[in-house]
Amino acid sequence: MRHPKLIIAGVGLAAVAAVGGVTAAAATGGSYAGYSTTGHSATVATVRTASATVAGKTETILVNSGGLPLYYYQPDTAAKSLVTGGLAALWPPLTSAAPTAAGASGKLTVVNDAHGHQVAYNGHLLYTFVSDHPGQVTGQGVQNFFVATPGLAPIASSPAPAGMVPATPSAHGYGW
Repeated sequence: MRHPKLIIAGVGLAAVAAVGGVTAAAATGGSYAGYSTTGHSATVATVRTASATVAGKTETILVNSGGLPLYYYQPDTAAKSLVTGGLAALWPPLTSAAPTAAGASGKLTVVNDAHGHQVAYNGHLLYTFVSDHPGQVTGQGVQNFFVATPGLAPIASSPAPAGMVPATPSAHGYGW
């Protein structure tokens, strides 16, 4: 007989693989978090706008081509992602060598970093959240990630000194 905790863990990993793995595999052109994505190096990411409920209010947010909400990580700089390891498994980066925008007037760029060709909007590197589904925002304020909106103010392009992470908690009470 299998141990119940092992079965639950296996189901949880399968869910993460199904949700996050597909997102990461479709968005990256190599290997990410153990998911082989060979053959997807020419993937084009589209950043578009959509309406969603964020913290109880309907807002216009940025989503990827699959309708998943896009987030930015507050400690990131315009030149470097600080999302690595287990954090990157939960918050897969949006990557594409040739992203396009639909309905968003901000500046879309590509930053070549550890994630490959990571997409940035007004200098903010973009991510999805493995617990989200199209039209559903569940990561707002979690672990210093915030929903990206069309009016997201540009950030400076000069990187912060190595190892600098703001020590102040966010307005939502998450300081990690």
